[in-house]
Amino acid sequence: MADEKDLVSLPENHIDGPLATQADFSPSSRDSFGEFLATEDCVALSEGGETPSPAGDSFDDFLAGSDGGAGEAVAANPENKLVTFLKSVFGVGQKGDRVPGGEKFSYYFYFTGQNVIYALVATYLSAYLLMQGIGAEKIALVMLLVKIWDGINDALFGAIIDKVKFKSGNKFMPWLKMSVVLIPLSVVFMFGMPAGLSEAGKLAWFAVAYILHDTFYTLCDAPLYGSVTVLTDNFVEREKMMSVKGIFGTAGNGLTGLLATVLISRAVGLSYFFVALIAAVIAFATMLPFCLKGRERAPAPPPEKQFTIKGMLKYLFSNKYLLIYYLAFLFSSGLSLLGPLQLFMSYYVFGSELVTLYVGIITTVPYVLAALAVPYLLKKINKITLYKSALLTSVVICLLMFLFARGSVPAYIALSVANAFPTAITGVLLFMFTPDCAEYGRFKTGIEAKGITFSLQTFMAKVTGAIQSSLGLALIGLFGWQAVQADSFADLVEQGVTQTPEAINGLWITCILVPLIGNFVAFCILQFYRLKDKDVNLMMRANTGEITKEEAMKGIKCRL
Repeated sequence: MADEKDLVSLPENHIDGPLATQADFSPSSRDSFGEFLATEDCVALSEGGETPSPAGDSFDDFLAGSDGGAGEAVAANPENKLVTFLKSVFGVGQKGDRVPGGEKFSYYFYFTGQNVIYALVATYLSAYLLMQGIGAEKIALVMLLVKIWDGINDALFGAIIDKVKFKSGNKFMPWLKMSVVLIPLSVVFMFGMPAGLSEAGKLAWFAVAYILHDTFYTLCDAPLYGSVTVLTDNFVEREKMMSVKGIFGTAGNGLTGLLATVLISRAVGLSYFFVALIAAVIAFATMLPFCLKGRERAPAPPPEKQFTIKGMLKYLFSNKYLLIYYLAFLFSSGLSLLGPLQLFMSYYVFGSELVTLYVGIITTVPYVLAALAVPYLLKKINKITLYKSALLTSVVICLLMFLFARGSVPAYIALSVANAFPTAITGVLLFMFTPDCAEYGRFKTGIEAKGITFSLQTFMAKVTGAIQSSLGLALIGLFGWQAVQADSFADLVEQGVTQTPEAINGLWITCILVPLIGNFVAFCILQFYRLKDKDVNLMMRANTGEITKEEAMKGIKCRL
């Protein structure tokens, strides 16, 4: 879970969460946010005395005075520019805001705590289980079964959240108040497996703990994203809050990656249980303030239509460009197997589990720079062309890594830095194609299906998550990976635990070669995706009635 999940703000493996909800807050298919703000739709959303934020396409426009006078005031007081900029970045102190600054920051910090837990489970759970004396293939089977449950429980819990009525009259906050306790406790329970249990007993413990954790996380995730709709009825304020929360979510992921890797390394030697306990305390401390400060002041939105898996798949196969994209996505994301196994690869291939930490720190700058460059690249290059180019570049870099970087830390780090650029680009572009395909489907059939389109997006993210979590473990099991019993990497060193050359070779293939193949297959599939930005823009204009369908057809180049 996650996501997604967040998808634009979290590491690649974090694509879980209610993406459909996020999409509902977006300015649909407009070419720019400023353009959207100028529409009657946004004006309607700002009724009730709320003042929308500046309608300029950029913050520079705001400073230049496109806000109707506020920019002139800023220009007259240059010393206030930094303060104004920071307020804009963090979405506080703006005209029309209904949510106090302290309450907003508590909302942002909830995402920090949530992602501390997410990153711990996504990155370290597999390594923990492989050190509990359980066969890798058996762990893979249990993970797959739990992830199937994860894929089908959204509709169930969505219906529960919509139907349950609390005495307070609140719709979302009671669920978050329960989750702030249940999620940290479930993580401690999951990483607190008694050493004296048999293998079957450990598998049963893990299955129960994982199901409970996934259930509690789902009961938190949907209300957390939905809560922004009741914190304020100012559309623009919601949009800002949904953007800023990504910064804090990324911070939670980074904190876990830095802290957990150091604590379980041989240099410190803490057990996974104590690391999980520390993460649980951090998560509770950062999630609790919003549970105390959050106020539902706007009416809750009507219940969203829940779509069945059958309905989503039927729609998928009726929209050829959506099918092409998600088939490619299934290979590129589903076969990205490094994340859950990176600690073991660092330990067994490079001789130190801290190599993962070094790579994470060093690649941060190129990753951020590449992500920031995407908007500028999209002005020059069509996004599907940019996406395919990034995939192919990553394939070439990973091939060099597979052939020449095994056992060489400098080579591995250098090529990881190089790969950060295309990886960041694909991460930013990842779900930009879903609304394009929705516009195509509406243009072709006349049916508005954005709800089911974004529900499908969430479903496919969970499918790939299921593949990621189980396939890597299954593959190393086929290569003869031996189950070991150890509390930490310091314990592994002390015991002198080793794996066979065949098993280590299988680990290298699983972590480097399999993702390479996945990206290459995705690149080949996307050769059939011919939906260009100009085509989508024409379809959108026809869908909104700005031009006729016949007029749009004259300029559309792709095959319908």
